[in-house]
Amino acid sequence: MDLAPDVRQKLLTYQQVEITEHHIYRRLAQKTRSPANRKVLETIAQDELRHYEDWKKYTGQDVRPDTFTIQKYTLIGRAFGLTFGLKLMENGEERALANYGELRPVIPQIEAWIQDEDAHEQALINMLDEEFLHYAGSVVLGLNDALVELTGALAGFTLALQNTKLIALSGLITGIAAAMSMSTSEYLSTRSEKTSRNPVRAAIYTGGAYIITVAILILPYLLFTNYYLDLGVTLTAAVLIIAVFNFYITTAQDEPFRRRFLEMAGLSLGVAAFSFVLGFLIRKLLGVQV
Repeated sequence: MDLAPDVRQKLLTYQQVEITEHHIYRRLAQKTRSPANRKVLETIAQDELRHYEDWKKYTGQDVRPDTFTIQKYTLIGRAFGLTFGLKLMENGEERALANYGELRPVIPQIEAWIQDEDAHEQALINMLDEEFLHYAGSVVLGLNDALVELTGALAGFTLALQNTKLIALSGLITGIAAAMSMSTSEYLSTRSEKTSRNPVRAAIYTGGAYIITVAILILPYLLFTNYYLDLGVTLTAAVLIIAVFNFYITTAQDEPFRRRFLEMAGLSLGVAAFSFVLGFLIRKLLGVQV
């Protein structure tokens, strides 16, 4: 088929995307231990190869896959989970293939065709079964509670105690006790729900998320002697934790990032601000000098 140079280049780009993703899905299928997930990935890999052959009918030539992209998304999928890695990749593909207008004269049905392909791929990706996503609620519970409670506690301790070692000690005791309490509550709650989730695993995910968050938030008080600087670093770390975690969850679960991020960040920083003022008032009212 005779194609204008710019149209031909677009088709070759689409063709490379398909063959690249074919190799990504095939590699991930070879590495996964779950037979069900392997079958899903192999099915999508074959679909991508068929799409590549469809584009080839128009271009009449073969295209080499992007080896860097293959390595990148294979690593992301293995390190952070199949669902997150693949949906991150598919989101990137949607942005790359967003403009179909110039191809309508060549392929009138192109928009409907690509949308159908994307819907099919998303349906298959949603069939992937990963343990972490089953317990995402437990992780959210531990992470959110640790961020809200400990940022507030550290802000209050900073004004009330004004001693980095005492602040770190108080925060660590508070954090560990709260983590144990949250793990126990999640265990009892999950067991009473009688769902497919394992109560012990739910408790571990909740407590683990809590402890990791506690360690990150307290670390500045162990590194720097200026407690105002420590509080600033801690709050910055809290916002970064919220951003990274919400990006992961919203990508994996196809949810809007902005609303969830602002809600969680607003709660944590709001409680911290309130506790900061409360610590100052208590220190003044009680006349405490440390």
